[in-house]
Amino acid sequence: MHTEVIEQIWIEMPDGCRLGARLWLPAGARALPVPAVLEYIPYRKRDGTRGRDEPMHGYFAQQGYAAIRVDMRGTGESEGHMADEYLQQEQDDACAVIAWIAAQDWCDGNVGMMGKSWGGFNGLQVAACRPPALKAVITAYSTDDRFRDDIHFMGGCLLNDNLWWGTIMMGYQARPLDPAVVGEGWRAAWEDRLDRIPFFPALWAAHQSYDEYWKHGSVQEDYSAIECPVLVIGGWSDSYTNPVPRLLENLTVPCRGIIGPWGHIFPQDGVPGPAIGFLQEATRWWDHWLKGKDTGVMAEPKLRAFINDPVEPVTSRPVQPGRWVGEPAWPSPEITARDFHLGASGELSEAPVAGGQLTLCSPQSLGAAAGEWMGVGCPGDMPADQRLDDGGALVFETPALAAEIEILGTPELTLRLASDKPVAQIAVRLSDVNPSGRVTRVSYQVLNLTHRTSHETPEPLVPGQMEEVSITLSICGHRFAPGHRIRIALSTAYWPILWPAPEAATLTLDTAASRLSLPVRKGGDGGVAFEAPLHGVDAPQTMIRPAVLRRSVTTDLMTGAVTYVTDGEGGLFGEGVLRFDEIGTVVSHSLRRELTIHPDDPASASYTLHQEYDLGREGWQTRSVIDSAMTCDRENFYLKAEMRVTLNGAEVRHRTWAETLPRRLI
Repeated sequence: MHTEVIEQIWIEMPDGCRLGARLWLPAGARALPVPAVLEYIPYRKRDGTRGRDEPMHGYFAQQGYAAIRVDMRGTGESEGHMADEYLQQEQDDACAVIAWIAAQDWCDGNVGMMGKSWGGFNGLQVAACRPPALKAVITAYSTDDRFRDDIHFMGGCLLNDNLWWGTIMMGYQARPLDPAVVGEGWRAAWEDRLDRIPFFPALWAAHQSYDEYWKHGSVQEDYSAIECPVLVIGGWSDSYTNPVPRLLENLTVPCRGIIGPWGHIFPQDGVPGPAIGFLQEATRWWDHWLKGKDTGVMAEPKLRAFINDPVEPVTSRPVQPGRWVGEPAWPSPEITARDFHLGASGELSEAPVAGGQLTLCSPQSLGAAAGEWMGVGCPGDMPADQRLDDGGALVFETPALAAEIEILGTPELTLRLASDKPVAQIAVRLSDVNPSGRVTRVSYQVLNLTHRTSHETPEPLVPGQMEEVSITLSICGHRFAPGHRIRIALSTAYWPILWPAPEAATLTLDTAASRLSLPVRKGGDGGVAFEAPLHGVDAPQTMIRPAVLRRSVTTDLMTGAVTYVTDGEGGLFGEGVLRFDEIGTVVSHSLRRELTIHPDDPASASYTLHQEYDLGREGWQTRSVIDSAMTCDRENFYLKAEMRVTLNGAEVRHRTWAETLPRRLI
């Protein structure tokens, strides 16, 4: 089917602000209107996501949909200012965009909304606003709880990726508007944007509990506000998988879920594989809810999930062995809790074992084998052999299994413990120990113990006082094979994933009152299968230079300091330096980060990032360089950044930021 691609259209908001959009129209849509599919994100349709947009939205147009990719206010070539993520203005604009789409002569009035990450978030948020023309949503790698499951905090602990992502967003916002689209006013608009870039990492780190800031945009506050059908997508290698079962359980509308082995990538390109025919699945969803065709989507299991088979703990994994299974209902009556007791000698046993008290104070540098908080399928971003970290942890392990155990769901760990400090954190890892002794992480979770009863109202620990603490690990699907062992490892630090607690706390664990509960599945596949991936036509592009990725952990044997380094030259996520041939624009994004800590001193934590973003073509070369850093003491976090932006080598802006944030039980 012939597709008409319109490079740039303007959508005027009620206040006069214009948003830029790119449109794919199927043949004949102007004479015979069709439903529309909207993706609405801040990542620049023209030269940011072009390589991904073209084959995806082009495919939907080939299936008879008007596909429209809109840049949010203050991003790309869209006018206005983006002051923060998920603001009410963002949602109001989306509702206005949907109304505009529904009123066009090429649209039959039915609109679907889809996206991953930011676009998955605002898909849920906009659905909760109930714009009349929005008939269905596909949300991938998103969350219903902005505090518990986003890139800023985890378990009430500050994620180091808060600084990473905030610095990237500052770099993204430093990119210029394209004069080929905007015209002669591009530079004034760009300079205004540069002058208004927020210090995102500090903005987010200032909200250290589940307050009104995070409640806004967290659809768990009122699941019933969503009145259109929702398809929810997650991936085991990604960081946004826990919301999938919560949404399936709590939404009151027709909904279905898919969890594959992938990182933070749409499933048609999913890594680790197997990738699936996700665009066909999405089309089935749209055909059912936007065209009124019975495509069988509601006859699918409530949750289709990939069960991982045991693998070696390698950090680069292009393919994950396993199989697809289906659960007709969620929560599933076919999944039951199976309890394991923690023993004083390191046992993990279904039979009662001798208990006792054990103490734990991990090195602050523990976590070198953690991999990335958000896997994106890049080389080296998966967890390494967990033996690198288990030496500084309390470890509990089963004997070799006589029969396989297959789990699907959220493991639960109940601990009775005391801390010698009022603020402490704990990291819990569930792992598969293969017969050779190598250890692969299956799931994990962290908890700021001052958040043990509430993320909204944290309370300090009473030193020496024993308390029962429950920790829900991240959802997982895994088969423990015969001859393998199940391991639980506990630590009081998880660097470089988490910023450390103010002091090095020692925990005392009463093993007799502690237990692990695994969600054991009865087995069977449920006849789940997917088509092979299909794509539309790729955007014409030329690889100028492949990306160079480096990852390392080093210990200074003179000082004892441990430094974790990731370095991506020319392609932040491994994409390389690219030229988009249709617009003649070359894009290069590089970032180096160094995280250093002394094993005995949480106040020694130091995080620095150096970011370079080059964008342009002959006669129009722009460059932004941003350096950011974070340090701390017991009372405060200290964040700073410096940005230099040039055009054809001449400085356009030089800005600095510096903020001190009081630590509030974190």
